[in-house]
Amino acid sequence: MQVDMSVNLLGLKLKNPVMPASGCFGFGKEYSKYYDLNKLGAIVVKATTQKARLGNPTPRVAEVTCGMLNSIGLANPGLDKVLSDELPWLKSYSLPVIVNVAGETVEEYCSVVDRISRSKLAHAIELNVSCPNVAQGGLSFGADSKVLSELLKRVRGVCSLPLIVKLSPNVTDIVEIGLAAQEAGADAISLINTLIGMKIDINTGRPVLARKVGGLSGPAIKPVAIRMVYQLADVLKLPIIGIGGIYTAEDVIEFIMAGASAVQIGTANFTNPMAMPDIIDDLERYMKEKGIKDLDQIRGCAL
Repeated sequence: MQVDMSVNLLGLKLKNPVMPASGCFGFGKEYSKYYDLNKLGAIVVKATTQKARLGNPTPRVAEVTCGMLNSIGLANPGLDKVLSDELPWLKSYSLPVIVNVAGETVEEYCSVVDRISRSKLAHAIELNVSCPNVAQGGLSFGADSKVLSELLKRVRGVCSLPLIVKLSPNVTDIVEIGLAAQEAGADAISLINTLIGMKIDINTGRPVLARKVGGLSGPAIKPVAIRMVYQLADVLKLPIIGIGGIYTAEDVIEFIMAGASAVQIGTANFTNPMAMPDIIDDLERYMKEKGIKDLDQIRGCAL
């Protein structure tokens, strides 16, 4: 039995629904040594900011039960280097390139998105709205629907590419935030970003991470991610990319059944560099075994 794993996402043809989560795959060069990146549905590169960032002080990664904490701090070489050194080499691959963009001010977001849009080196933008808004006292752009709406309206004015908004789960009402993103011009939603967590060294009595708190990812957050994807799929008219604790083909199927059009895989790449190609192969086998001809057959069936 032949199965069709392809996904049409924002006019982009993905051969399958699997792509890396931003920050968990760099710009793809390291993983290209293990397998052909053309195996993936798309590639999402590391968050890009206006200027280079060294990131947070160490230690900034800690293993926890069923996952990990990270406080990397958006370390990246900066927009100029990304445009000159990182993105051009991806043109040799026949897959959509999605660039994650981060910033501390509305102006920074707009400047970075504008230059990436005009560079012709990306097929879509993913906006990381979990960043602290320095003009609003440090609260993240995605934590307040009004602040998020203002950001998206400004970014929409300079963005000629499909605009994906990556939402934080650290909010009171994900539906309110999702509806605000849709109303303000988002073309798609990706979620969830990491949950805020903490680990304490019981021998020292001090937080393990230098910044004390970090983002929790891995299998522990999957039930939260499934719930939020489900909630938004029920009310939004936009495609949704599901993220959070995906380690197996069965996890992918669960997100698709919750209403996701595609998925991103993050922490699994750290424990197994072959995680994504393995999951893609297993997904094809699963669909054949269950008689699923294409993903539309099961998408949103839990709704």
